[in-house]
Amino acid sequence: MTVENQRPIILTGDRPTGQLHLGHFVGSLRSRVGLQDSHHQHILLADAQALTDNADNFEKVRKNIIEVATDYLAVGIDPTKTTICVQSHLSALNELTMLYLNFVTVARLERNPTIKSEIQMRGFERDIPAGFLCYPVAQAADITAFKATVVPVGEDQIPMIEQTNEIIRRVNRQIGNDILPECKALLSNVGRLPGFDGKAKMSKSLGNTIVLNATDKDIKKAVNAMYTDPNHLRIEDPGQVEGNVVFTYLDAFDPNKEELEDLKAHYRRGGLGDGTVKKRLEGILKELITPIRERRNELSKDPDYIMDVLQEGTKKCQILTQSTLDEIKSGLGMFKF
Repeated sequence: MTVENQRPIILTGDRPTGQLHLGHFVGSLRSRVGLQDSHHQHILLADAQALTDNADNFEKVRKNIIEVATDYLAVGIDPTKTTICVQSHLSALNELTMLYLNFVTVARLERNPTIKSEIQMRGFERDIPAGFLCYPVAQAADITAFKATVVPVGEDQIPMIEQTNEIIRRVNRQIGNDILPECKALLSNVGRLPGFDGKAKMSKSLGNTIVLNATDKDIKKAVNAMYTDPNHLRIEDPGQVEGNVVFTYLDAFDPNKEELEDLKAHYRRGGLGDGTVKKRLEGILKELITPIRERRNELSKDPDYIMDVLQEGTKKCQILTQSTLDEIKSGLGMFKF
């Protein structure tokens, strides 16, 4: 077996409900660019999953497939190294989801901590869309269809990986052979980035994001609005770094960690103004986003290229996922002509 074939298989992806932002960049995009050289990487544009809570707005999901794909290419994801595909065009995923629903109970789905949290956040109460409740099963279908062994997720998604492995073990046990490999979560070394308004989550729906094609003016406005230490009223006052959104962003993006630690020490003992710290962050973010924005603007001029990338990647993944489905159906002894 060649070294190429021994590379671990990664499945990752995003819901195309809006442009990607710095939270996505620090949480997954940055690592995807690096991982594509050492792994077989597949990125799934999860448009079908996005409809579980956007069924009243198909147009929003449809148009953002191109937007998110453009973001991928702009940050450096290489379609010759990473396969980018559209979930709704992989029919094998739907069949696998239906099969796996027989290997999990409603009670188990409702106990999933991630699902419980999302249900509360959206205020569904008992009006839970069935597609939303069954999302862990659909995710298991996605992961296993590609036989992924590594799945980059945030810490809040670990219960989803655990449930996927439960389904894998049940299917393998039923077949009597370990057809499906178990997967492991790959956590980001950077925690979840808060919104620039200080809220716990950077979210498109909350309007507290910095998108990847933000203008210099957008960046300046967002940084100036960032929450700092409310008790740091005068420059000479000692300031608190913990919970200070500006320093949270500096931890995520400042490449000079030694200088940053000196900056923190100075802020803690007093004599350093919020304006100075924000100015440093503004410069760092402009340096990061400017080449992404410029590359994105160039890509947007050639929509046919984006479509070609999606079509080619999706065709490859149709073959791959159908092969897995056929193997599972055969292993389960399902009827065939």
